Amino acid sequence: MRTGSEGAQVRELQARLRQIGHFGRTPTGYYGTVTAEAVRSFQVKRGTGATGSTDAATWQKLLAMTRTPTADELDPPTERPVAKPDQRCLTGRVLCISKKSRTLAWMIDGRVVSAMDVRFGSEYTPTREGEFTVFWKSRDHVSTLYDTPMPYALFFSGGQAVHYSADFAANGYGGASHGCVNVRDKEKAVALFDQVRNNDKVVVYW
Repeated sequence: MRTGSEGAQVRELQARLRQIGHFGRTPTGYYGTVTAEAVRSFQVKRGTGATGSTDAATWQKLLAMTRTPTADELDPPTERPVAKPDQRCLTGRVLCISKKSRTLAWMIDGRVVSAMDVRFGSEYTPTREGEFTVFWKSRDHVSTLYDTPMPYALFFSGGQAVHYSADFAANGYGGASHGCVNVRDKEKAVALFDQVRNNDKVVVYW
């Protein structure tokens, strides 16, 4: 496994690295710079070639030092606890998005169906706050303004959308969006895209 790899084995790698303190995030299944640095840190500590790529020797050392990850370790809901829902999130079908906890809760009639980590815009391109509705779904969207992929996009305010971000998956909170709500777990982004309908509510709040 190396930078650019993705899938179940990458998710397991991240969960095992997290067990021994080398990966401080929730597993995403995407092998980006954060994962490469975590592997390099592990390799340095174990006295193997610090390449950042996971070869057979690195994988075997990691297996020997860790246990099989549980389902919760492989797919924890969110890195930080999901925020208490805003009152506007308690009825109907709602994407309930908290800037304070950096989480998105997909809720139906007050029940959390799924939750995921999210990232927002910078101070120069802030994510708008308030109550909106999903007005357009675009599975393979590419931003015409920034020429960047926005897969599984759920547009709720002008050009701002909830969508999967490979950069967020790779680099974590080290960056920011151009105002969109980034999701870093691709599986969750796909499931969310398939479940959410046009006219479902979106609430962005602190």
